[in-house]
Amino acid sequence: MSTPMATPNTAASRVQLPAKGPLLTRGGWSAFMMALIAVCAIAPVLNLWVPEGSVFHMSTYAVALLGKIMCYAICALAMDLIWGYTGILSLGHGVFFALGGYTMGMYLMRQIGRDGNYKSDLPDFMVFLDWKVLPWHWALSDSFVATLILIVAVPGLVAFVFGFFAFRSRIKGVYFSIITQAMTFAAMLLFFRNETGFGGNNGFTDFKRILNIPLATPSMRMVLFVLTGLTLLGFFLFAKWLVGSKFGRVLQAIRDAETRVMFSGYNPLGYKLTIWVISAIMCGVAGALYVPQVGIINPSEMSPANSIEIAIWAAVGGRASLMGPIVGAFIVNGAKSWLTVAYPEFWLYFLGLLFISVTLFLPDGVVGLVKKLRKGGAK
Repeated sequence: MSTPMATPNTAASRVQLPAKGPLLTRGGWSAFMMALIAVCAIAPVLNLWVPEGSVFHMSTYAVALLGKIMCYAICALAMDLIWGYTGILSLGHGVFFALGGYTMGMYLMRQIGRDGNYKSDLPDFMVFLDWKVLPWHWALSDSFVATLILIVAVPGLVAFVFGFFAFRSRIKGVYFSIITQAMTFAAMLLFFRNETGFGGNNGFTDFKRILNIPLATPSMRMVLFVLTGLTLLGFFLFAKWLVGSKFGRVLQAIRDAETRVMFSGYNPLGYKLTIWVISAIMCGVAGALYVPQVGIINPSEMSPANSIEIAIWAAVGGRASLMGPIVGAFIVNGAKSWLTVAYPEFWLYFLGLLFISVTLFLPDGVVGLVKKLRKGGAK
């Protein structure tokens, strides 16, 4: 008498995905809360309430510098999502940064009102060029709510259109990088033209107020600083959640073996296009926060060199780590601020040497080096 064959347990035979870990470890949450306290409490106290003569006073220059670097850190984080986790090297993210900046700059120019040199409702550069009315694309520039929407919509729409045709054509690797660099160069040349209505070579500057509140006050500078810090921390948590989700795992699979992902039944187009648009929007928000703190936006922000620098920040800090690009942005731009004053003629040489050194000796960046040292110390 034969015994029936045992049927395999269907539930047990299924592939078990690894359990999703916490958003941050206990140490990670501690570091996050320390950063939050530093941005929202320590910095405002040191700048606004500690006397200028005190050694603990945080100068206005330091507030502006750190605020600017935090905007750069948002761009580096956006680059990590598209390059570090998806394997797509973009050399054109500077255009999305500038689009967000120009959108905010248009609103700030309208806020000047009749306080300009020509006492006109039109921006000074339009009066100088003998323009009689605002161009059509300035129609919503006097509304703060519309400006906030456009800061997201304009870079997102440009990224969607560009990415759809590029990814559908399966352009990848160095060819994609070259095309993105060509895109930002073409945009820079377009914005240099006076007839486009973006201020030409000089761009936008001489901002007076935002929401009818003067910009050139310590309290407003600190408000912008805090908003930038909160945005950076918020984007970091969002990116951490995103890369830990199923969507993020597919992105990393596309980075490592896109062909296998296609054979598994996934269409990489939707995933790559989505993360490309998200990354562009993050850069646009960073540009919008950058302009009122720096006080100027011009076509030089779209230069290919600026986009290359964003990639350098991510590489120096460590790709596919989220924290690495933020660290890289602070290291490179902090060094740049010091070297451009102390040794201005050597700054570009230092930047090139730094990128070559990281590529050759620190492929995982500064954060990767720290992790290796910790593992070696633990042994």
